[in-house]
Amino acid sequence: MDVYEAVRTRRAVRAFTSEPVPRAVLERVLAAAAWSPSGSNLQPWHVYIVTGEPLAELKRRTGGRVAEGTPWDEREYEMYPPALKSPYHERRSAFGKERYSALGITREDWEARQRAASDNWQCFGAPVALFCYIDRDMGRPQWADVGMYLQTVMLLLRAEGLHSCPQMAWSVYRKTVAEILSPPDGLILFCGMSIGFERVGADHVRTGRAPIEETVTFVE
Repeated sequence: MDVYEAVRTRRAVRAFTSEPVPRAVLERVLAAAAWSPSGSNLQPWHVYIVTGEPLAELKRRTGGRVAEGTPWDEREYEMYPPALKSPYHERRSAFGKERYSALGITREDWEARQRAASDNWQCFGAPVALFCYIDRDMGRPQWADVGMYLQTVMLLLRAEGLHSCPQMAWSVYRKTVAEILSPPDGLILFCGMSIGFERVGADHVRTGRAPIEETVTFVE
């Protein structure tokens, strides 16, 4: 698979099989992803790979919290600006409409939306979860470095025939994740990522992209 195909076929998969992912494959991906760019080579990412019984226990604990309706953990960073201006507001709205329409869920069916969202914390059935942390004293450029690292990981997973789903949703259950991982106090959980083989036949939607005329300016 060349880079262009990896980019074209990468998407947030939300239905995985339980087929195990060989550790050797994960190690190969992460070793290669270490070459991702970062300012002054800080490499500000801290990654945990969770499988087997630890992942099963994490799913049980988050599932319990969802079932009990316990409040979310306070976020340690702002996921979106409080007031998204155009065109970002329209893009986010279009994504939500496409996502839930594909599941047959109407805008007014809040309970069904909540049930669909709860699949996040079961990793959509994936057998591997990646959790990415960053030191809380890092700045915006280092957060950007982490984003480039995660994109590299996702493209390398495609090269291995795997799929993924990056999930900022895990930030609202960061304390439960910390119960399993015991990260140092100085780290912030940025996101999780479900990793595995896609469940063939599952309903999915591939969200569109803005034409390059909206996002790219050529100066010649």
